[in-house]
Amino acid sequence: MQSKPVLILLGILILIFAWNILGFWNRMQNTRKNNKIIEDKITTLMEQKGKLSADINNLNTDQGKEEVFREKFGLAKEGENEIVIVDDKNPPVAPASTPSSGFWGFLKNIFK
Repeated sequence: MQSKPVLILLGILILIFAWNILGFWNRMQNTRKNNKIIEDKITTLMEQKGKLSADINNLNTDQGKEEVFREKFGLAKEGENEIVIVDDKNPPVAPASTPSSGFWGFLKNIFK
């Protein structure tokens, strides 16, 4: 047991085991990170599912349908008026400044 070849062999085996344990530990860390990411995605998807279920239940009622039609299609009930605001595509143009008179105004107008 105390011969050099046996000690070298045992040292090499210990290094191999230590290397494998470090690799296993690294894979465990990656698995924990991936597990956390997946749990966050599941939580997000469950929240979205709840919101969509609430929207579906809302659409099954007459009031919910009316709300969606008013919102998306701009519909109004009979006797109601709707106001439509249209943006002006041509913004107002600022009036041109009056040209300066005198000698300096003459020079400014030449070099414009």
